[in-house]
Amino acid sequence: MSEKGKLIGIGVGPGDSELLTIKASKTLKKVKVICAPKSSPNKESIALSIVKPTLEEREDYKKLMIVEPVFPMVEDDSILEKHWDDASAIIANYLDSGRDVAFITLGDPSIFSTFSYVQKRLKDNYVTEIIPGITSFTACAASINQPLVEKNEILTIVPKIDNRISNVLDFSDSIALMKASRNTEELENLINSKEGTKEIISVENCTNKNEKIIKGFSKNKPYLTTTIVKRK
Repeated sequence: MSEKGKLIGIGVGPGDSELLTIKASKTLKKVKVICAPKSSPNKESIALSIVKPTLEEREDYKKLMIVEPVFPMVEDDSILEKHWDDASAIIANYLDSGRDVAFITLGDPSIFSTFSYVQKRLKDNYVTEIIPGITSFTACAASINQPLVEKNEILTIVPKIDNRISNVLDFSDSIALMKASRNTEELENLINSKEGTKEIISVENCTNKNEKIIKGFSKNKPYLTTTIVKRK
């Protein structure tokens, strides 16, 4: 019986293929299976588009196994659980055959990544590894050419707005609003109403050719939008 393969979560960064780490690139050039989740059957995996130039350098590129499970952007946990279970079962089949599987994910696998849901399901039966990647909020800080935090300042990462946001605003020096397309007018008014001087910068499609830096909140709010709020 073949030795089981390893599940490797690889952070592919915010968008620019040149921001792949050396370790990520080396791993992508030798694994037998690439798992590239996407949000819809009719949409291309953004993570896959980032690593494609690296994969195409492989001599066996045309023979490479690429699996693209669908992880829909819905709030219903029962639907999400089924998709995570299905993806984990598919990956397990490849691992059982002795093949390593690279699960590619935007940014870093430990920051709000779909990889974590698969890893939880498989880690008791298979060896897993995480290769970190550049996060969207650190890439945005680089794009706007400013530090996120200094000295003893507190940075808070907010993935979704809920009733905790007011406390977050009160006790944070810098805030990175992930998935800013979910921002509501109510949130924007709340941030603007807080006392003190603040700087708000949104970055659309960070590190991509169509990157756009906006003072204030993004109006169009494409999916890859992060807003940085710095209190002064």
